[in-house]
Amino acid sequence: MPLSNIVLFFTTAIVMICTPGPDIIYVSTRGISQGRVIALLSTLGVCIGYIVHTALAVLGLSALLQASTTAFEIIRYAGAAYLLYLGIYTLLSKQSLIPTSNETKPVERSKIVSQGVITSILNPKGILFFMAFLPQFVDAQIGQVPWQMLAYGLSFTTLCLIIYGMIGYFSGGLGERLAQQPQAANFMKWLSGSVMVGLGLRMAIPESK
Repeated sequence: MPLSNIVLFFTTAIVMICTPGPDIIYVSTRGISQGRVIALLSTLGVCIGYIVHTALAVLGLSALLQASTTAFEIIRYAGAAYLLYLGIYTLLSKQSLIPTSNETKPVERSKIVSQGVITSILNPKGILFFMAFLPQFVDAQIGQVPWQMLAYGLSFTTLCLIIYGMIGYFSGGLGERLAQQPQAANFMKWLSGSVMVGLGLRMAIPESK
């Protein structure tokens, strides 16, 4: 791949990743409400979802989903419903979001990761983004287009893992300091639940053109 394409890709990718969006909001909110471990696990789940989107783009399935209005709408509403479920469940739960110990049970960890994966995969904007973004840097003249897209997709995911991880780490530190104040527990539960409900509603309501 041409060096100029690679430099342009990384420059553009870093700017886009650092621009606040649903995934950054999701990770940072989890960090503030539940601490660093949950934020980092959420980051891992979101990035696994990006790998799925990359694979779909490479295989051309994203184009098929994008071309099918019905399939695209089904994915959009499924993602919205899932975020709404997580938000409402958090708001109605009687359990505190603040962990009672520094360790998280393996089952809980896998649950948090899977929630991040599902949230990421069911975000229809991810389908559009990877299908529209990756080909911009592919050089058809050198061939091996699928491998080029795969390399760019995995590079983008790695950058997201690093940047989202840093955001999750620092937001988690803030959340753990807030957790030392008993009155903050209800606020963090409200914040986490409300943000997920808001993201779900944003995903469900079509943007005006």
